[in-house]
Amino acid sequence: MRRALQAARAAGVRGEVPVGAVAVRDGAVIATAGNAMERRGDATAHAEMLVLRRVARIVGGWRLDGVTVYATLEPCPMCAGAMVQARIAACVYGALDPKKGADGSVYDVLRNWRNNHRIDVTAGVGADEAAALLQDFFRARR
Repeated sequence: MRRALQAARAAGVRGEVPVGAVAVRDGAVIATAGNAMERRGDATAHAEMLVLRRVARIVGGWRLDGVTVYATLEPCPMCAGAMVQARIAACVYGALDPKKGADGSVYDVLRNWRNNHRIDVTAGVGADEAAALLQDFFRARR
């Protein structure tokens, strides 16, 4: 999660909403990304989506068995859906997202019993630091 928080801070410095994600497999970091929506002009350039795309290129396919994604913020429906589709093993995230969260805050995508794939989810890891990054970022813009 420390690496994801570093990626989030770097995204914030670039003017992006400070969210970071890291993908790990067999104890090794495979990919790291921060939000890049503004820089890329792409609504799908969330940190989690960028990490999933990078890992897919590295492993040579879309099935990301054994991959754990660490994200500083509860994934949105798009990112959570992509995680389910990619069949990642686990998702560990920090702060809750009361506006778009897809692990039960607003939607229930990650742990929906109807999914044909189950993801182990751990919430709240580094939540205070992740939430503070977001609060500071938006406070500075108001």
